[in-house]
Amino acid sequence: MVKIGIIGIGKWGINHLKSLKKIDCEIIGISDVNPEIKKIADEYQIKFYLNYLDLLNETEAVTIAGPTDLHYEMVKKCLQNGKHVLVEKPISLTSKQSKELITLAKNKNLVLSVGYLFRFNNSIKYIKKQIDNIGKIQYITCRYIHSTKPPRRDSGVILNLGIHVIDILNFILKKKPSKVYVKKKNLLSKKFEDSAIIILDYKDFFASIELSCTHPEKKRDMWIIAEKEKIYVDFFNQKILRYPIIVSYEQIKHEKIIEEKINPNEPLKDELEYFIKYIQEKKKKKISYNENIGNEDYYTTRICELSIKSAETGKEMIIK
Repeated sequence: MVKIGIIGIGKWGINHLKSLKKIDCEIIGISDVNPEIKKIADEYQIKFYLNYLDLLNETEAVTIAGPTDLHYEMVKKCLQNGKHVLVEKPISLTSKQSKELITLAKNKNLVLSVGYLFRFNNSIKYIKKQIDNIGKIQYITCRYIHSTKPPRRDSGVILNLGIHVIDILNFILKKKPSKVYVKKKNLLSKKFEDSAIIILDYKDFFASIELSCTHPEKKRDMWIIAEKEKIYVDFFNQKILRYPIIVSYEQIKHEKIIEEKINPNEPLKDELEYFIKYIQEKKKKKISYNENIGNEDYYTTRICELSIKSAETGKEMIIK
């Protein structure tokens, strides 16, 4: 049984703890700089550590849900101490740091996963399987919007929200964008953007992403407009509508709208369960590093990095 600990017990760290309780693993303890979190450890009858390095002495794996700007330091120290790691997105603030951590994990033969939980969302997994059957993609529009109270203080919406959508696109599509152009607004903070529009250029089609933490609605969805079908994906509610519409100058062929029956799952639980099972299989030497669906995709962090640069300079950025 994998011995695991949780670093960072904020809102999402609590979700890690609740999900891990449903999984076949041994939760050794939790760590947080806030001493009041000990109440939670006592409630779950597990150990509490103010210093996460002390937690490492008794675990073989950790999940990290601490502040974004501490991810690089925490992940690096955990890997250096020989621990398997699942860290919430983003893995770090820069693609250079991301590459360094990936290399470190490979050299130490450790599992390094990133919390791109929509890879485990049943609606996204369905679309990934169907993407080759809908004809040539014309364009994609995505939304990841809500109203946060209060907004995050460690990152803007590009790294906090947009990284999910960019990862979804990298996950379901068979190509990466060649260019990115971004406009942003800093309504609440001078340091971080709270609204942004990202345009990704795939040469033969484009994808637009609307991001906001000041929007009155909460939406996590996308439209894929393709040659044979137009598909609406609500990946928050795990709902898919397929519109078999073919449009040309000669005719508009419009068939009945199809609502796909998606069995909703708990992506976070499935993600953590996969992480635990992957560690177990890796210890048996049954699988390789590259088979980990939770691997960091370098281009996800790189595109976010260039998106921020584009927003700050007002220039289109070439992705490489």
